[in-house]
Amino acid sequence: MSYTGPGFEPSPPRRFPPRRPLTVALTALVPGALLGWGVYAAVGGPDDGGGGTDRTAASASASPSPRSPQSPSPRRSSGADGKQPSGAPGAAGPLKGKVVVVDPGHNPANFRHPTEINRKVDIGTNWKECDTTGTATNDGHTEAEFTLDVAHRLRTLLQEQGATVKLTQDGDRDWGPCVDERARIGNEAHADAAISIHADGSEAGNRGFHVIMPGAVHQGAADTRNIVDPSHDLGVRVAGNFARATGSPPANYLGEGTGLVTRTDLGGLNLSTVPKVFLECGNMRDSKDAALLTSGAWRQQAAQGISEGIVSFLRG
Repeated sequence: MSYTGPGFEPSPPRRFPPRRPLTVALTALVPGALLGWGVYAAVGGPDDGGGGTDRTAASASASPSPRSPQSPSPRRSSGADGKQPSGAPGAAGPLKGKVVVVDPGHNPANFRHPTEINRKVDIGTNWKECDTTGTATNDGHTEAEFTLDVAHRLRTLLQEQGATVKLTQDGDRDWGPCVDERARIGNEAHADAAISIHADGSEAGNRGFHVIMPGAVHQGAADTRNIVDPSHDLGVRVAGNFARATGSPPANYLGEGTGLVTRTDLGGLNLSTVPKVFLECGNMRDSKDAALLTSGAWRQQAAQGISEGIVSFLRG
């Protein structure tokens, strides 16, 4: 997913001095990562338990990209294989009674429905397209397939912790849902936490992950004032645990080296009434990041890091 919008200018990367000896364990797990002090401190250190981007809108001439060989079929499990369907309660565990909504960005079939996904919807601050096709690697691995794969892995991990997990889409829709409906799904589920999974489509050389958190918005149908603080807490915990689990550094092209960005022009955040963040797992248009994003082993690490961040947030 690529982000541009009013009032948003990517911040130049900023170097930070090496951590003191106390943080050697974290450094060893995240080689080369330049985590900002805010992220590190908020997740409690190693002992915690737990730009010029292009947003591709669909067009009538758009064509599908081949599916990543590591990606499972996007069709929803019927339960015959023993897997729990989306929304099923998890096993007994520390998150028993908690509801998490996982939003896999885009839809693998969006490219077939340009009229529907280009329709404008009200996001409070302005009107934006219902959805987009997302981006892809230079080799044709699509963001939509990536997000669905990571969402499936994350769902399994969270259900093992006892959470009830609901996906906004599971490859079972012809297109969408629109960004306003994605927010509404989390709201109506009374989610204790919600996360939207994406991958960026920035320029080559721009590397790393970043977490997008809602800014304070009170306009039209949008009112994020009650979720800004808990969403920030969620974002910080996801960022720290994601970095540790994957070894990926925070983005070097925005967020000033913290991996944290605040936005007020994204419908999925503006219209949410529950704590919610977006996670850009890496840049699909950079060859080094793309090699990670298309690796099944790395995707499992990504899901593990996201899960640990959510568990940390929900357990306080």
